[in-house]
Amino acid sequence: MTGDPIDVEEVARRAADLRLRVERAAGGRAVEIIAVTKGFGPAAVVAAIHCGFTAVGENYAQELLAKAASLPTDQQPQWHFLGRLQRNKVRALAPVVDLWQSVDRIELIDEIAARAPGARVFIQANLSGEAHKGGAPLADVADLVTHARAVGLRVDGLMGVGPQGAPEEARSGFRAVVALADELGVRHRSIGMTEDLEVAVEEGSTMVRVGSALFGPRPPR
Repeated sequence: MTGDPIDVEEVARRAADLRLRVERAAGGRAVEIIAVTKGFGPAAVVAAIHCGFTAVGENYAQELLAKAASLPTDQQPQWHFLGRLQRNKVRALAPVVDLWQSVDRIELIDEIAARAPGARVFIQANLSGEAHKGGAPLADVADLVTHARAVGLRVDGLMGVGPQGAPEEARSGFRAVVALADELGVRHRSIGMTEDLEVAVEEGSTMVRVGSALFGPRPPR
């Protein structure tokens, strides 16, 4: 995470371009944009809020907690946790996270239910077969949704990350997530990032997660 300055005016210009991209692909549907500040300092969160983004996504527990601690209570966004999540991080994150987007196994469901009863969650599907991206196999997602509901969590959607490569290569996976979300009766389909958001929105995304299109290239860790 870097504390380098953020040019708020440049972020605002990028935000306008991003919203236009989403609007063109959505054809009038509402699609929420989650500003992803992974790798950037708290100034990126402040810039996102200034530009009208109410939800901010983070991939790493320590980054999220540090940024949340740096902001006044009345300037906190809705925090979405997006990355692979270890059970031992849930307790610290529970008072801060508004939506857990990367829930992909029973033991994690049970830990969130114990630490944050009634929490909002998305079940993450692995769309690429790449283990480092996390997510459960599509065939297991329905059982995870059933279990999460049984232990009192609010399952509001499914999440998926497209494969590396050309955006069009993500289309079939995105389509499968949307179809499964319809089948399971969940509202949100969190699919699409900077490179493939048009494909995701065309296939029915209700939520895209965008970092570099807003803040530029991510600083090295």
